[in-house]
Amino acid sequence: MQILARVHSAATVQRLLCHPRLPLVAAWDADRPAIRIWEHGDGQLRLRGALGVGSTVYADDVGYERLKRTPSVAWHPSEALLAVADAESVVLWTPSNTSPVTAATRTEYQREVAFSPDGRTLWLSPATGKDGWEQSVALDLASGTTVVGPRWDTGVVAHPAGGLVCTLESDQGATLVLFSADTGPVLRPLRRALVLDCDGYEAPIFSSDGRHFAVRGNAYDNSLEVFEFPSLRRVVGMTLGEPSPGYPYPQEWMDEMEAWSRHNVAFGASPRVLWIGTPDGVVIERDIDGSRVIEHEVLSGAAVTALAATAAGELVIAGNDEVLLVLPAGTAGHDGAPRAVVTEFLASTTEASVVDMDQLDLTDGTRTWQSGDLDAVTETSETDPSWLRIRASMNRLN
Repeated sequence: MQILARVHSAATVQRLLCHPRLPLVAAWDADRPAIRIWEHGDGQLRLRGALGVGSTVYADDVGYERLKRTPSVAWHPSEALLAVADAESVVLWTPSNTSPVTAATRTEYQREVAFSPDGRTLWLSPATGKDGWEQSVALDLASGTTVVGPRWDTGVVAHPAGGLVCTLESDQGATLVLFSADTGPVLRPLRRALVLDCDGYEAPIFSSDGRHFAVRGNAYDNSLEVFEFPSLRRVVGMTLGEPSPGYPYPQEWMDEMEAWSRHNVAFGASPRVLWIGTPDGVVIERDIDGSRVIEHEVLSGAAVTALAATAAGELVIAGNDEVLLVLPAGTAGHDGAPRAVVTEFLASTTEASVVDMDQLDLTDGTRTWQSGDLDAVTETSETDPSWLRIRASMNRLN
């Protein structure tokens, strides 16, 4: 592992988002709602811009109050254009200027933002108004016109081969990973969906060849799961650090859980290798099947606060008020993501008439439930996810 560049950051970085094609990366400040944009190339990192650096620090804002102030960020799929949104406003950053999106209205909730795969539409969630939390908005950037779309709440991630996107619909009991063909101005969820226990997950991360995706979460554990695509079969299920001891949570466990970054996982150029940042400054290189695990000391004991992979396969690592550009050993190109895996997935399902667990074709990565199957579930075990045990209890009462 070769460190190509090491630069001082004006603040601790809590999250990184690399452009899907260009050598640009957005970095969230941990102390205030601010975003810095770095450019990488020729073995260097250069600061290209910043937004919100003069904003009020989070200070005593915790929980949902802090969440509402934390910006949501999305890169345009091909241009040097960054959308930054919060509950108050949406702005577009380019290397030459920053401009407000005047058609975006305020909302009382935390706002998520994403670009459509063709870059023409800005997707915002939630919508405004009485039923806003159950809806999203598709904003045409050229005309300023809007269309109401379905609910989503945690990023919209494009498959590397194109033709498909995925997002989350979260609930305290269970979270759905929803897939949608990328044809049209709004998301149109498909019947095949992945169900995760509880909520609090981060947006999925696809491998460079599109044959796997990782999901980091959840609200009660530092879980990390990896699923095959298009089968949705779970191939990795692990907990980073100590697993949850159950409520009431000991303070020692809470401290250890919070020491792990929620944005510490990436696939690099090698599509079967996961990179995991730790609170000890170590970056773990792990084959998906667990056959090879290598530890790289990168930050000399300081916690890795964020980690992401560039389009070229380098790693951007943050911690100890530093941002590093790292070239993993053996980084090499690959043949790209085959469109056939997306075609296979689309051929196996249809558009959902309504997003409802009872009417979707669900899998948790191990078992499957067709439409109506959940109505018959009455018996479960302690090893079953909490959402399924709750559902079985409700069925027994009926």
